[in-house]
Order: sequence, then C-alpha cells, then structure tokens
Amino acid sequence: MSVIDVGGTVREGEELDVSAVSNWLIENGSEITGPVEVTQYSGGASNWTYRLKYENADLILRRPPKGTKAKSAHDMAREYNVQKALAEFYPVLPEMVALCQDQSVIGCDFYVMKRVEGIIPRANLPKDLNFNEAQVRELCINVIDKLIELHQVPYQGTELEKIGKGEGYCRRQVEGWDARYEKAKTLNVPSFKYVRNWLKAHIPEDTNTCVIHNDWRFDNVILDPENPTKVIGVLDWEMATLGDPLMDLGSALAYWVEEKDNAIFKATRRQPTNLKGMFTRKEVVDYYLEKTGLHTDNWTFYEVFGIFRLAVIAQQIYYRYYHKQTNNPAFKDFWIVIHALHIRALKLIGLQKMEANDIAHKYIEKMKDILGK
Repeated sequence: MSVIDVGGTVREGEELDVSAVSNWLIENGSEITGPVEVTQYSGGASNWTYRLKYENADLILRRPPKGTKAKSAHDMAREYNVQKALAEFYPVLPEMVALCQDQSVIGCDFYVMKRVEGIIPRANLPKDLNFNEAQVRELCINVIDKLIELHQVPYQGTELEKIGKGEGYCRRQVEGWDARYEKAKTLNVPSFKYVRNWLKAHIPEDTNTCVIHNDWRFDNVILDPENPTKVIGVLDWEMATLGDPLMDLGSALAYWVEEKDNAIFKATRRQPTNLKGMFTRKEVVDYYLEKTGLHTDNWTFYEVFGIFRLAVIAQQIYYRYYHKQTNNPAFKDFWIVIHALHIRALKLIGLQKMEANDIAHKYIEKMKDILGK
C-alpha cells in the first residue's frame, strides 16, 4: 500500500555504519540474513531513526544525533527500557530487539526494535486515504483516546515506578526547561524573560501522577493500513516519565495547528490537525477533561508551558545548527519559529499591546521573506 511509511534517503552527514550494526546484531543473537536496505525517517528533528530491511527481518534503529546535547537527553538505554517495561500494559509499543551501549560499534548508544508496518500521519495525510470529515474526526478522537489510555496505565508496583520522580512534577519542569533555554540561547532569539517569570509565578499543584509520553503528536503514532483511523503503534518514548497528565496534554497542544493560526505555524505544521473534522485546541481540552474527570482553573499555565517547552526543544536543535554541529537544512530557520512561539505565549498571558506587538513588528517581514509568504 503506497500510504505506508518506509523512510527515505539517508541524510548527508547522518550515514550509518550498517556493517558494524549487522555484525553486532548477529553477535547478539539476531538471525538476520542477506543484504540490508537502509532508509532514514525524516520526521524526527532530535534522535535519528533508520529502517534496516533484511531478507528475513524488518528492523528500526534509533540513535542520538551528533553535537552538543542537553544533559539527560537522547538516552537510548532509558528509552529502550521504558518501552520494555510499558509493553505489558500498553500493547501498541514496538517489540524491542536489543540495546547497544558499546561505543566501539558506531560511536554512541543505540537500540533496535521490530518495525510496525503502518501509516504515520505527518503534516499531510496521504492522498490515497481520501478521508472524509467523519473519518478525520474519528482519527482525532482515537489519537486522543490513546493518550488517555496511556494516562490510565497502572504503573504502581512495576518497573515504571523508576522512570520519574512523581510529585512536584510541574515545578521541576518549569525550572528545568527554564535552565535548558538559558543554556541553549543564541544571539538571534528572544530571552522569553516575561514568559519564564510568569510561568514560575503560576505553577499549580500536580493534578495527578501517571505515565506520560511527553512528545505526543500524530507523527508519533502508527495507523492500521486496513483500518487507518485505528492507532496500532506509538513511537518516540525518549521523554516519557511519571508526571502530571495536563502537562502532557499542554505539551501536545503546542504542536496542534488550527486553520485559523498564522502563516508561521501553518508553514511549520507537522501533523494534520488543520483538516475539517479535527478538534480545535479548546475542543481537545474539553474532551480530555470530560473523559478523564480532571479539572483545572489554570489551563493557560499548561498551554503556555507547552509553548515554552516547544520553543526550548526547537532552540536546542537550532543551537546545534547554529554552531555547525549539524548541517540539516531543516533546522536553518528554527529561530524564526522560536520568535513566533514567543509571541503566541505572550498573547496567551495578555500582553497583546505590549511586548508581543513590538516583537511581531520587528520580525514579521523577515518571517515572510523566509517562508515565501
């Protein structure tokens, strides 16, 4: 089926020593045979993900990027172990094959898992799907329901208790991402000073503690080729932990681009949330709260935090490009997006006639030039 995601050409500078990986797999019990076809998935802007198609095995390899990395980020062993521990309770995880922490193999930790064949819904759904509005709505609900299902996993008394610190999550996250942004700043991005101070002043008590994904997006789910509104796989567990479910939801909505959003967000959209039939961000929140029974009088905090967190993630990636630690052209204009996220956060907390407009006027023409708008 043409809609199935198989990856593409490996990016220059991100080539994989396939011979070393194959030899390591054989030494560790994998009965792979024949030549291997290697492709690379384009969706990830953080860890690098490759497909290794052998005659008798279809595998996925995950490894960290080159260059400066945030402390505790890109921990392949942790991501591997989280998925092994969670698989018993959440049956949409790929099957783990092996973890390598021997730096002599390819110079970094990596892990290998079995590939789940299916459709990955990226910025635009494959045209061959030809979804109508009702099917888009069904897909939207199924993706949200799968997040809710994750938040109900009974982690107590299991290995999953070790993946996070639990209580106090909201405060730790604000303080942690604040420090990461300060460390990754470059000269061409805003300080986020007002937003950072506002977040620190509005930290709520945790609403609950559960297993959270921490990078929930449509392009991190796999859809059933035979029933393409059904989620059969969830990917990218690098940042999974124990934390507040509303923080997970707020972070997810930072990626949720609606039809009414501005040109910057539309141009950088990574998932098909603009389609007719998709919930608006407000509808997502209302649906989630009604279905889980959770309540908050402080939703703006979670939404602003999600935006700031996304800005930090983008800035950490851009920092590597800025300092020539990667030459991936997709990262070249991330600084523009970081300014747009800054404006969006300021507007949410009520500075529409102050700093937000000043920044908007200063950068809007540059944004238009770069994006061709």
